[in-house]
Amino acid sequence: MAGPIFPWRPDNHFELLVDGPVFFPRMLAAIAGAQEHIDLELYLVESGRCAEVVIQALVEAAQRGVMVRCLFDHYGSLALSAELRQRLVDAGVLLRWYNAMSLRRGLRNLFRDHRKVLIVDQQWAAVGGTGLTDQFWHPDRNSSEWHEVMVQMEGPLVADWQMLFDRQWRANLRRTAWRPAMHFGLPRLPKVPATGNGLGRVAYADARQHRDILRALVRAINSGQQRIWLATPYFLPTWKVRRSLRRAAQRGVDVRLLLTGPRTDHPSVRYAGHNYYPRLLKAGVTIFEYQPCFSHLKMVLVDDWVSVGSCNFDHWNLRFNLEANVEVLEPSMTRAVERSFQRDFAASLEIDNARWQRRPLWGRVQQRLFGWLDRLTIFVLGRRQ
Repeated sequence: MAGPIFPWRPDNHFELLVDGPVFFPRMLAAIAGAQEHIDLELYLVESGRCAEVVIQALVEAAQRGVMVRCLFDHYGSLALSAELRQRLVDAGVLLRWYNAMSLRRGLRNLFRDHRKVLIVDQQWAAVGGTGLTDQFWHPDRNSSEWHEVMVQMEGPLVADWQMLFDRQWRANLRRTAWRPAMHFGLPRLPKVPATGNGLGRVAYADARQHRDILRALVRAINSGQQRIWLATPYFLPTWKVRRSLRRAAQRGVDVRLLLTGPRTDHPSVRYAGHNYYPRLLKAGVTIFEYQPCFSHLKMVLVDDWVSVGSCNFDHWNLRFNLEANVEVLEPSMTRAVERSFQRDFAASLEIDNARWQRRPLWGRVQQRLFGWLDRLTIFVLGRRQ
């Protein structure tokens, strides 16, 4: 595997923050309390009240002398107005764009920065799946249209998140992979520790490294004994993930998928994902489709092991995107994630074999069409993952 592999770090404190009205006020409070340094890396940044409030907080921090660095994906930020961009620059915020869109770049435009990371004073961090859009949080109503989580953390692990951000910040200018000091990083994916308090690890993927974040998930699924609960908004799992889920269910593990229902921003991706339902249902996997709103969660619970972040674990993400998840092994975090899943299962529609066979004709047609396009994509992209 290319790039440094991060180890497990003990003695961290984690808190699961569910939905924008909970995690955005925490993020704003951290920004307001910053003394020296703020780093923000995001994919989706669009003009609106959410972006205005957060950008104003960043501007005020920069004006009081805090170093503020923002790394935004260029494609994901196309809807950010020139006025808001200029406000950041005028305040002294260091603003960089990942992989600026250009016709001359051709297929290289497919490479995107999908990470969502906020680091404050190298002591506090929030990692998850949010963007700066009104769908995640409308401050005037303190409400959200999309269901999402972030993980707030403090402790030694924050230094690794800082290193990951710095790695991309430097590489973004040179377009070459920056490597940390010699002798940093593990030669292979570390085993999950049997003991320890507040254990956490940075798992990531980039254009040069795909296997860290994927192999951690596959290994966790393959070793799961009691439960494997996985939430993703875009269910286009890799071949290895599908196989591991089926095998786990066949050996008696409680395998549940929490997927988006009819409320989604990409209906075609939802229908393409339906193509994988039959074999999973036959193997004993339980599938839930979330009903209240669009579920944008990227969260996994395998026994007591937790993974939360930006990665959908699909073949597209793992080939073209910068991704980052926090892996956690800590009892209070495990309980919080378990409670979140149980609430969402209760608000979901279970898709069993009988219900699947009764799906409407139009749904079957779209499943076939977009499923075929998904298989064509896999063929074009090449090797199995």
